[in-house]
Amino acid sequence: MSKAHHRKKHPEAVRRQVLAVAARLSLEKGPASVTLDAVSQAAGVSKGGLLHHFPNKLSLLDGLFDDVTQNLDRVLAERMKVDPEPKGRFTRAYIGAFFQPEGLEDGERWKVLTVALISEPHLRDRWREWFDRHLVENIGTDSSLDATLARYAVDGLWLDDLLGVSVIDTAMRATLLKRLLDMSRL
Repeated sequence: MSKAHHRKKHPEAVRRQVLAVAARLSLEKGPASVTLDAVSQAAGVSKGGLLHHFPNKLSLLDGLFDDVTQNLDRVLAERMKVDPEPKGRFTRAYIGAFFQPEGLEDGERWKVLTVALISEPHLRDRWREWFDRHLVENIGTDSSLDATLARYAVDGLWLDDLLGVSVIDTAMRATLLKRLLDMSRL
């Protein structure tokens, strides 16, 4: 028997490594560079090992989407749990998750996912479903015009940060953050 049959398998570690490598390849060389062959080679796993987790490129992107949105769900839930004011709670959690001067915890994976959302209708549909689910869950508390404007504004700021388009100084950021949080309460 080969060593592969005797070594311990760590499927979750392999899955995480494959996703990290796919994200890195996409950032360094563009989304077209994310082929199953390139990912398996760069990750140091057999193509069969990769195919066990991700049978095609779209399932790899789905895996990245799932990881990023599950983490986002966790962050939102944690922020909402400690916010005592129901009105605008989801919007404030959303603002807090995306309005980060140091960037998102999953910033690099969000960059990859953003490009994929633009180019993959399937992922756009999944993002729309994710967002719609949260809006429906919070319809009584976060459906005001001001809360909607605050979420759209933070989306624009987040995209600006993600792309590195402009740099907003600390004082302006603090003012924007306060204004957006105030809007969530209207």
